[in-house]
Amino acid sequence: MKPKEEEAKNEGDGVAKSDSSEIPSLLVNTAQLPQPISQAQVQQISPSALAYLGDAIYELYVRMFFLLPQQRPESYHRLVVAQVRAETQALHLRSLTPHLRSNELEIVRRGRNAATGRPKRLNPEIYQQATSLETLVGYLYLTDYPRLMELLQKIHLEK
Repeated sequence: MKPKEEEAKNEGDGVAKSDSSEIPSLLVNTAQLPQPISQAQVQQISPSALAYLGDAIYELYVRMFFLLPQQRPESYHRLVVAQVRAETQALHLRSLTPHLRSNELEIVRRGRNAATGRPKRLNPEIYQQATSLETLVGYLYLTDYPRLMELLQKIHLEK
């Protein structure tokens, strides 16, 4: 196959899409986890542990968002860091708050109260809000994956 034909084939194979609506299908759904977690087990997980998980899921979502069009690794890093920093996460939480259900607001409250040991450069309120968002993401990842994707798609990420 000629290089131009192969390039055209690769462009049309549906893998390289920059549409953020494709991102959920690329993330792992909890139904595919090796050990399903029951609702009772989720309730026993501390808000700090949910934030730990949520931090990873949120960063993966942001990385997937910026993956296309292809860029240099330094550019990816700069774009992602701008979105996963505490100040931006706090803004994202504030933009999502009107869309949250009562049980989700309770998880946010639990996450805020669990936020300890903030970096010195940060206002404690900002750190609490960022931890709250991460806690919510971790919780929804384990309990309601479609709802998590619905909320993440409401976050305004700019390319």
